[in-house]
Amino acid sequence: MADNCCASACGSKQTLNDPRWRRVLWIALGLNALMFVIEIVAGFMAHSRSLQADALDFLGDAANYAISLGVAGMALQWRARAALIKGITILLFGIGVLASAVWGLLHGATPDPFAMGIVGFLALLVNISVALMLYRYRAGDANMRSVWICSRNDAINNVLVIAAGLAVLWLGSGLPDLLVAFAMAALGISGGWQIVRQSVHELRENQAPAV
Repeated sequence: MADNCCASACGSKQTLNDPRWRRVLWIALGLNALMFVIEIVAGFMAHSRSLQADALDFLGDAANYAISLGVAGMALQWRARAALIKGITILLFGIGVLASAVWGLLHGATPDPFAMGIVGFLALLVNISVALMLYRYRAGDANMRSVWICSRNDAINNVLVIAAGLAVLWLGSGLPDLLVAFAMAALGISGGWQIVRQSVHELRENQAPAV
């Protein structure tokens, strides 16, 4: 347990002061903000719940990267607090996607599979690029780990969106699109819970001793 704490707290200080880490976050922030605009427009035009959900995920990730840039270099306790906020945000996102999928199941129309495939593939390229840039930081503290988890989940989401587009094209039904939205909700809830657990652990481990 102590070794894990040291690997999280001690090993990350040098990385947080590394301008390469901040440069990666700025690139990720810009790409995620751009993809939010692209996917939210395409999602509404294509009537795709999964694209809309992924667009909101891009928006949330852009905000997460901005928070990470704000706390990078600060004390571990502040970084853990930021990660806790991000973890809760991801949990709420998962719940929101779940609610949207339920609504779509009751009232949704069949989405455009071609738009889903094209935009999903573009989003996949963006997220794979970001995930590769962040891969070396995946074992850092809760804040750095949360950034990696977000990018990893996004790449998985994009593969699911592309697969759903193919399934919609093959079946002529919007059900695969809704199933992907449910899967995104599960990923968001799982990832958010991981971040919350680690950030709470780091906050407890770094509390000042009672006088």
